[in-house]
Amino acid sequence: MPTIRINDCDIYYEIQGDGPETIVFSHGLLWSTHLFHKQVEYFKSAYRIVSFDHRGQGKSEVTESGYDMDTLADDAAKLIETLKLGKVHFAGLSMGGFVAMRLAARRPDLLKSCIMLETSAQKEPHTANYKILNTIVSIFGVNVSFVINAVMKIMFGKTFLNDPKRADEIEAWKNELRKNKKTIVRAVRGVIERPGFDHELKDIKGPALIIVGREDVATDATKAQYIHENIPQSKLVYIEKAGHSSTIEEPEQVNIAIESFLLSLKN
Repeated sequence: MPTIRINDCDIYYEIQGDGPETIVFSHGLLWSTHLFHKQVEYFKSAYRIVSFDHRGQGKSEVTESGYDMDTLADDAAKLIETLKLGKVHFAGLSMGGFVAMRLAARRPDLLKSCIMLETSAQKEPHTANYKILNTIVSIFGVNVSFVINAVMKIMFGKTFLNDPKRADEIEAWKNELRKNKKTIVRAVRGVIERPGFDHELKDIKGPALIIVGREDVATDATKAQYIHENIPQSKLVYIEKAGHSSTIEEPEQVNIAIESFLLSLKN
């Protein structure tokens, strides 16, 4: 299992493909590299693909601290530098998007472009509800039916959740949630207590792609629109019939949006 020591934490990572340009994928809260497995499969024939698990999640080490967004962004920057990836296209979903925008604003030397999916530059508006869920997890763990069902409604849109043809897929993602241990509450606190980043959006000078699912209830389309309006070189794409996890719900739409964006940069 490949890991790299960054900021006193063993970070798990995967590298696939051997293209001339590199895409780095940064997952959302409660997930892992698996969140982008359909993108990795699609792009690895033309790009070098790097995906990694944030500290305290997936196969990365659970540390006592370091779950604030600034530290996570520094983890990502050091990953790029230590692996000698050069300038990359950095794609982050939700929490990964918080990391992506910080890198784009503060470390433009590391990025060719920034891709942000289902994310926000503003403070968390649902803090009270998420703190309640987090308290339950800290006591009973994630594998509680109430918790799993509540989180699934946050993470996925109604079209996906109500599609009987995708029942097996839905159950598979419930099982992914169940892999989280009680220590996940540290990462959750880092997300729900994050400060707003809206005042730094103006510092993102490079090209950016903003993607949002039409059915996203965690970071709705107004959050994406706000980011788009405050980054000069940005493009906004809506994903139909997708919620907060469009990479899973509607991978074809997401892959086409990313591919079109990257080709536009070459042209």
